[in-house]
Amino acid sequence: MSSTEFFHEARRLGLKLKLSGEENSPVHTLDNEALFQLPLLAMTILAISKGRSKPRLPEIGQLVGECLERTVAGFKWSSQDIGWSGNLRIRTVKALTFLESTGQVSIDKVTREISATDLGKKVYTGAVEGESLLALSMKTIEISYQYIRDEDRARGDVN
Repeated sequence: MSSTEFFHEARRLGLKLKLSGEENSPVHTLDNEALFQLPLLAMTILAISKGRSKPRLPEIGQLVGECLERTVAGFKWSSQDIGWSGNLRIRTVKALTFLESTGQVSIDKVTREISATDLGKKVYTGAVEGESLLALSMKTIEISYQYIRDEDRARGDVN
């Protein structure tokens, strides 16, 4: 049976699929998997956008991936190269959209640089106070980002 025949037969029999949510869902929805990663990605974006060296919009997914790869023990020295992960980039855009819609980051329309707002800096500072695992991880991500920027500058000077 071809797909055309299948749909014709379904219409003829009056078959309908019963879906659990008939109403329209919001544009920015999160599934369970993304829900647990969104806070980490959002904190990573805040960590790298709060300093003087601002990430640019086109490179944010790659930078978040590289920072996590250098910070998270499971990804260190991995052959996965998560900086190029399409899945990570999509989730990073969702995290960035969340941060922008809540006023924690702004994106310069001309330079496309992402900057943490005062609110974003306040949220980040509150989250990384003390010696918690989150605080230590975020400080490591900040250092990783600085190393990435230093390496980029060195490559630019060499080439």
